Amino acid sequence: MVSGSCRNRHNVAAQPAETDSIAQPVKFNADSAYYFVKAQCDFGPRVPGTEAHARAVKFLSEQLRASCDSVIMQRAELTTYDGVKLDACNIIGEINPAAKQRILLLAHYDCRPWADNDPDQTKHKEPVMGANDAASGVGVLLEVARAMKAKKSNVGVDILFVDAEDWGNNGGGEDTENTWGLGTQYWVAHPHHDGYRPMYGILLDMVGASGAKFKREYFSVADANDVLSNVWNIAAKSGFSSYFSSESGGAVTDDHVFVNHGGIPCIDIIDMQGGSGQDSGFFSGWHTTHDTIDVIDRATLNAVGQTLLDLIYSY
Repeated sequence: MVSGSCRNRHNVAAQPAETDSIAQPVKFNADSAYYFVKAQCDFGPRVPGTEAHARAVKFLSEQLRASCDSVIMQRAELTTYDGVKLDACNIIGEINPAAKQRILLLAHYDCRPWADNDPDQTKHKEPVMGANDAASGVGVLLEVARAMKAKKSNVGVDILFVDAEDWGNNGGGEDTENTWGLGTQYWVAHPHHDGYRPMYGILLDMVGASGAKFKREYFSVADANDVLSNVWNIAAKSGFSSYFSSESGGAVTDDHVFVNHGGIPCIDIIDMQGGSGQDSGFFSGWHTTHDTIDVIDRATLNAVGQTLLDLIYSY
């Protein structure tokens, strides 16, 4: 994903949950989420076309099958902006499939092939381990699915792990937006069920680093402000306002942009604390060789995961 300038976009109303208090009927286990993050990193960088990526596909599908009612493997051949053919795989886990009201939770699981934001230029051709970007989001969602086995929810939840997000053109030029999120773009054009329309979607990206700051990302506000306001309200009532900031963030080209293009209001929970020497606007390890398991903080994983569970069980 890349950060960019703001553009005028339409606002899409959603159906937010309303709650006066947070009972937290289901607890998030940050140690379990951390295990899921580390397990992905232990495979190595999950760059499409590598053995590490193939092992990740197997692991993620097995974990979802253990927690969800059904799992769908969506395979596609995708072409990157530099002409590489990828055998990509989106993985969808369905929870409470009979529920009419549904929430889409998504994260990408692939890693960037090049650490092109690394302060050491000699490492720019090395792959990114992707502990925070984006094993953290995947780990949180795996634990959300596992935790939901303890108590049936009133709403249905669909967990979407998208592939081929991070092979985008970071060099500028025309139509660079569409070089990112290839797996999500494919899913939007070919949803796992015809006419699939959840109430809204929530994207997790870089949700595990110490000191994370989840600002109100521009496109999330423009396209799904009701959803964002509700999630931030739940986070505050759950005690996580120090993570979920009231500050406005920049515009980020990420998977949620394409979900919104498809008519589903979707927000991006993304760490925009800044601090990189390359001035990316993201956490300091973004697209560098330093995005390793040691940047992951269980407290941050807990803040995001418990907020999602409190949201789900507020219906």
